[in-house]
Amino acid sequence: QQQQQQQPQVWLYKTPGGMNDDWFWMHAALCCGRNTYVVTNDEMRDHHFQMLAPRSFARWKERHQIHFSFGRFLFEEEEQQQEQEQKQQQQQEQAPPRRRFNPVRLRRARTYPTPGTRKKLLEDHYRVDPAERVILPGVPKHEQDWARDVHDFFNLIVLVPVVVLNVMNWNWDLLLDLPPNKTIADAWTGEWFETFFVVTALYFVLDLTWILVVPSCVSSPAVIVQHHLAALLYIMVPYYAREAQWCMGACMSVEINTWFLIARRVFNKQGFSPWVIDLPPLFSIRVKLISILFYATWILIRCVLYPLLWFEFESMWLQRSARVGTHWNLLAISMPLHTALCLLNLKWTYDLLLSKIRYWRRAYRNRNNHNMMVRDEVSKGL
Repeated sequence: QQQQQQQPQVWLYKTPGGMNDDWFWMHAALCCGRNTYVVTNDEMRDHHFQMLAPRSFARWKERHQIHFSFGRFLFEEEEQQQEQEQKQQQQQEQAPPRRRFNPVRLRRARTYPTPGTRKKLLEDHYRVDPAERVILPGVPKHEQDWARDVHDFFNLIVLVPVVVLNVMNWNWDLLLDLPPNKTIADAWTGEWFETFFVVTALYFVLDLTWILVVPSCVSSPAVIVQHHLAALLYIMVPYYAREAQWCMGACMSVEINTWFLIARRVFNKQGFSPWVIDLPPLFSIRVKLISILFYATWILIRCVLYPLLWFEFESMWLQRSARVGTHWNLLAISMPLHTALCLLNLKWTYDLLLSKIRYWRRAYRNRNNHNMMVRDEVSKGL
């Protein structure tokens, strides 16, 4: 009798008359204490047990019902997890080797467009027809972008003291009426050079930090970061070489053109052509004036002044080399940097001019085609 009490009692149920055996299929046998109960996941089977089984089974089932619910999906979840792990492992095996972590590269990956859709720098400031590769009248229409707009206004404000301090270091009476025996260097006074240098360096550092933290504020962060790093290295030359201080003032005059470049976009967000007749008077004057001054400063500074400064840098470098006895001196840094800036200005000017020529040719061709169509219609009596 004691052995019978230790052995578990087995409750067996037969299929009700007329029912399919599949309906009564036993899914699992669960043990509880000294009793063994046969259970199934079928709701109708649970109802059948509840009607025929003793109360001990009902109490046990209520305490363990949650385990039934989890047990139904446990195997499926394990299979799905294994499949996901296998897929991830296959992707890692097929993926190229990972490069060393670089936060700047990570920000670029989030900001830059995919290869093949990346815009050229010229398209940031001009309306470009991608099919014909021509520049259209007006500027690109810009949507509201808080990061870009704040950065543009920052440049419009901070570039003003940079330009003003540059102007204050020149003798304009001598510069505007330069005698034949004088050079541009003679018009440089350098009275405010220290302040001019500090403000310029601070501007490049702040703008560089801004772009590194918020790269979406500009369309080409990599180009501007490289430019600012080169500029910070560039302005160290006149700081230690006094004879080259006037060159810093001449080179930094390009920020006048940069100011008009940004103003051309900020004050004409609608993208209107400056030569449209039916614009509001004040808006029309402002847009036309900014556009004229932009192109004038582009030609005078980027296309004329910068190439002339290259020969001045070469002359000063050779003079300093003869004085110190070696070509590896401080002014040797300025030669490759200024050459790169001249080539960059030449490329931008070439792209701009070539696109304009394509546009003029297309406009001339369209006008001729229109005149031919009119003549054909007249000849047909239309």
